[in-house]
Amino acid sequence: MSHNVFHAGLLNIESRGVTLSAAILAVSAIASRLLGVWRDWLLAQHFGASADLDVYFAAFRIPDFIYNLLVFGGITVAFLPLFSDYYAKNREEAWRFANNTMNVFAVFLVLVCGLLFIFTPQLVAMIAPGFTPEQLAKTAFLSRLMFISPIIFGIASVFSGILQYFRRFLAYSLAALFYNAGIIAGIIFLAPSLGVTGVGIGVIFGALLYLLVQVAPALRCGFRYKPVFSFKEESLAKVFGLMLPRTLGIAANQINLIAPTIIASALPAGSITVFNLSNNIYALPVGVIGVSYATAAFAAFSRLHAENKTTALAEKFSASYRQIGYLTVPAVILLFMLRQPIVDVLYYHGQFSLEASHLTAASLGLFCLGIYFAAMMPLIFRLFFSMQDTATPTITTVVSVLVNIILNYWLVAILAGGELAHAVRGIFGLSDVTDIGVLGLALAYGLANAFQFAMLVLLLYRKDAALVRTAEIIGSLAKTIFAGIFMAVAVYLVSAVMFVDGIPQKLAAIAAVSAAGAAVYGLVTLLMGSPEAMAVKQAIANKWNRINRN
Repeated sequence: MSHNVFHAGLLNIESRGVTLSAAILAVSAIASRLLGVWRDWLLAQHFGASADLDVYFAAFRIPDFIYNLLVFGGITVAFLPLFSDYYAKNREEAWRFANNTMNVFAVFLVLVCGLLFIFTPQLVAMIAPGFTPEQLAKTAFLSRLMFISPIIFGIASVFSGILQYFRRFLAYSLAALFYNAGIIAGIIFLAPSLGVTGVGIGVIFGALLYLLVQVAPALRCGFRYKPVFSFKEESLAKVFGLMLPRTLGIAANQINLIAPTIIASALPAGSITVFNLSNNIYALPVGVIGVSYATAAFAAFSRLHAENKTTALAEKFSASYRQIGYLTVPAVILLFMLRQPIVDVLYYHGQFSLEASHLTAASLGLFCLGIYFAAMMPLIFRLFFSMQDTATPTITTVVSVLVNIILNYWLVAILAGGELAHAVRGIFGLSDVTDIGVLGLALAYGLANAFQFAMLVLLLYRKDAALVRTAEIIGSLAKTIFAGIFMAVAVYLVSAVMFVDGIPQKLAAIAAVSAAGAAVYGLVTLLMGSPEAMAVKQAIANKWNRINRN
């Protein structure tokens, strides 16, 4: 009895303040990403950079497209601002809105996924035109299996919005841990006998866990299920009104991921795997830092805009932006400088070859060019969303995707030979790799991120220049870059004597070098009086004092 009460109370913890909420989300994101790293480690060990793993990543694209299009980019974005408005005016109406939204979209997702189920072979042939007939058949079967997951995520998204509104970020963030745990279970227990099909079953199991862990905390917040189902509700029209522009943007963004799959399917076997594995590492700081702060700030942004508190909104945006920058800059430096040992530790074992390891590390290095911009965009997006403007982020996404696709084809072709290919081989030590075309995909991604970031900042200025505290942000960035230079030197000097052969030794060296670099970075920023460094120091001191009091 007491055990159950403890867990219910733990999941129902309310997180006050953006920094604490972001910290909870960041810690959970780190744990989830570590599970993701373990997941990729297991995939590399079981399958290597092979045609089978290419099939899994290609099959994932269509269900993931539906999830991002209709759930992550649709329901999730539209639900929270509208639920906030309704709850502030009439709580009963807010709960009716939640039920109707969940019921309507559950049916809608079933119909969409059912339709796509019928045409899956044709869609797969478009996504992976370079696959053999056997690979295409496997990809179609696996895609059909995983169409169950977007339906589950669609239902879960309403619970996620409720938990974010009531600041139950711990329960919300644990869901991602359970999702990755489900996939890992599929790899360990099912993949040995079922191959990549076992991984697909793990995806469905993980999605189900993602939903179930959020239900009880949402009930404690006041949610009660009711079979409300009405297309005539004005609130539903508002949801679709906010969704439509954002859905178009997400569609463009998903094409951003599908285009590399199409191109890589015609490159040497394992190219899709190299792109996806390096992309997963690149997503670590973006998810842990950028998305965590953006998610934590979203509810606060929505409240402040609804109350017309422009000055407070600008302060909240500036503080969140500067904190993201303070943490992202050293993360980029560490990932770039330690890219090869990181890839070796994560993937270079089992069926994963030395050539694939070098290519993946080089791809990660090129992805690093866009990490800062990618980490900032979720926050800027949510600032626009809080003002119920989903059109502006959509426009920038569509334009940047077009730029990225053009760059994809152009850079892959250029890296087939010539001066740029020679320079890239020299920078990343790829003299032993015969085909480096896949690196053009990562380089294009980084350049497109920078382009979209510039558009977003310009349009934010045009919308309301008062929301951007330029002097504060530029001053903070200058300090982080200056400290980052000292950090890079420290990492270079320490790593020169730390790295030796052997996975355990490399893992220990990565930890030691990262700690040394972080210490130098933190010390330099503290000496410069960086407000972000002081905030981190104060947060640690407060936590330490609280522990001592307890």
